[in-house]
Amino acid sequence: MSVRVRLTRVGSKKNPIWRVVVADQRSPRDGRFIETIGHYNPQTEPSTIRIDAERLEHWVARGAQASNTVKQLMKAQVKSGGPTPEHKPAAPPVIEVKEEEAAEAVADAAVSADAVEEPVPAEGDAPAEPDAPAEPAEAGDEPADATGDEPSS
Repeated sequence: MSVRVRLTRVGSKKNPIWRVVVADQRSPRDGRFIETIGHYNPQTEPSTIRIDAERLEHWVARGAQASNTVKQLMKAQVKSGGPTPEHKPAAPPVIEVKEEEAAEAVADAAVSADAVEEPVPAEGDAPAEPDAPAEPAEAGDEPADATGDEPSS
């Protein structure tokens, strides 16, 4: 099985948008594919080109051949400053916190949590009553509704 990295069209009529896919050479252009590794939209200004360079290198290392168009898109992506396997983005900076500062932050959070008080009911409000019925219901009785009235038929 010969594997190719090529484009497949996914846009509507007169609205071409392309996916960069890994597919068997015998599959039709818009047919079955193995994996989607990017997309290309020529209608935006400038054109949007996003290809996962790591996955492309993965497939090329296993014998996949890129089409001429995909090769040109990769060159254009590199030229525009897009990601390449050799130029991986730097890792985010690591913020170091001393143990003393961490302990102080935890203590401050505990103090602020203790400062929260329960709301006091207003003078006109009655204390909340439990929702449980005062008398146990018999097996044949229907439960009373929340207002305590008898069920209406």
